[in-house]
Amino acid sequence: MLYLHKNVNTFSYLTHNALQSNMKNFLFSLLLLVGMTSGIWAQNASDFYEVNSIQSLKISFDQDNWKYVLDSLRFNGDGLMLGDIEINGQKLTDVGVRYRKSRTFRPGMNRNALFIKLDYIRKGQNYQGHRVIELSNALRDPSMIREVLSFEIARNYMPAPRANYAKIDINGAYYGLFINLESVNDAYLERAFGSSKGAFFKSTPNSKEKAPLDCKSNVYGSLQYDNAPKCYLNNFTMLSDDGWGELFELTRVLEEEPQNIENILDVDETLWMLAFNNILVNLSSYSGKASQKYYLYQDKAGRFHPVVWDLNFSFGSYKNTGVGSDLGFVDLVSLDPMLHADNPEKPLISQLLKIEKYKKIYISHYRTILYDHFVNANFETRSKELQNLILQAFTDDQNRFYNTEQFSKSLTSTIGKRSKIPGIAQLMNKRASFLKKNDFFAVLPPLVKNISVTKREQFASEKVQDFKIQASFKQFPKNVKIYYRFAGDKAYQSTAMMDDGAHNDGDANDYTYGVMIKPPSGKDVIEYYIEAENPKSISYSPSNYMFKQHTASLKALNE
Repeated sequence: MLYLHKNVNTFSYLTHNALQSNMKNFLFSLLLLVGMTSGIWAQNASDFYEVNSIQSLKISFDQDNWKYVLDSLRFNGDGLMLGDIEINGQKLTDVGVRYRKSRTFRPGMNRNALFIKLDYIRKGQNYQGHRVIELSNALRDPSMIREVLSFEIARNYMPAPRANYAKIDINGAYYGLFINLESVNDAYLERAFGSSKGAFFKSTPNSKEKAPLDCKSNVYGSLQYDNAPKCYLNNFTMLSDDGWGELFELTRVLEEEPQNIENILDVDETLWMLAFNNILVNLSSYSGKASQKYYLYQDKAGRFHPVVWDLNFSFGSYKNTGVGSDLGFVDLVSLDPMLHADNPEKPLISQLLKIEKYKKIYISHYRTILYDHFVNANFETRSKELQNLILQAFTDDQNRFYNTEQFSKSLTSTIGKRSKIPGIAQLMNKRASFLKKNDFFAVLPPLVKNISVTKREQFASEKVQDFKIQASFKQFPKNVKIYYRFAGDKAYQSTAMMDDGAHNDGDANDYTYGVMIKPPSGKDVIEYYIEAENPKSISYSPSNYMFKQHTASLKALNE
């Protein structure tokens, strides 16, 4: 790798390993401390990724020809240019800067995306625990909100990076308004999954080089089962020390033993991701042509988690599903919710959705996202809020890709004669109307009408020592299950709720289900969510149970 000192205009060779060998253990301890002292998804007004604020980044280089130097570094690998930075008034010195690896890079362009390594020279240097800053230039997004809005929606249902806005100055001149993306690195993995030591991959499909001998061609990042681990070298970048065997095993189980897939894949998170991609017409993803722009991380329990990434082409800005040519506007509106369900070349979709339970869960997750954000047009309100937030910073940006008129029309009109980037509201209001009428969403799932936990009766001498939970339903469930854990536990247990008149459920067959759960000694608080299933659908309470659960405590029940 090439690294550039800030005081010279010639390349100096410094080995990456030499710079980092002494800081590796320190940084891991630092990241662990950050993870323990902050909430997993906590955010406040001073947070570097707080969505409703614009960050200020001022970069300074000693070289006046910094654009030429950054162009050269980009062409010659992963080298970094030495500089200083001021982030929201806090100065950090000797940071490394390069243009991001992206198809948006153009030599000589005034608006190339940036990658900044804060601990490039100074061991442990960080800003609010972050060692890396990634800045997207939002190519093919005249609205400037696709990425921020999409990540904000995703974070309601699955672990996903954070994103907001940053104004960038370089050597005293305004470089532009950029999307500030949380890097999917060790710090993120610690925060999201509690560990960063597992197998870690990024889907990076390579269409320029031929696949290794005896390997399938043009499989991209689709996770098709191939002949050997070497077959994945062209289409995935391994970001951990090892793990090719684990990735190979994931594809094998997906192909040969889909009934056992939960042992090696977080199926629930995967179904959320697939529903998210489809609703938002996010085809620059697993669901599109090259099955690209996502990560896979294997946690301590041996299960892979998908992580969405690079969402600036969401809402129909990228239009190819991998079958046929690019989609027109009407095709984007009417994109099939079951896209690729019968396509063996997309096994993450076809293999999961052929299992009836997973298909029901997918439809449930799909319905939740659809009604939470699009049927009620909440997304449109949020879109206008984000645009109002950045209006002045966008207007002041002389390097922007789109003019102010295109920005103002980007929600309601198609922009561009060649790319034809649909307006976000223009597309999604029509799409929401289309999806509401789809047969998959015509059958209503069994919805919870009321949930209660039995409290201690007034003046009763004996305290409540168990959790007696009831759930009443509007529609008629066939099976009801409760998933629960106690304070401090990580994994959920599950048990059936009954409507037989003998399980704290009132009368038999009255569509009120009950269960009694006895906590272990020393456990006072229970967290739980409820799954209700009928022959054609499934529902959850709360619907985004991954981040919100019902709770009860023995202390409160006995007051």
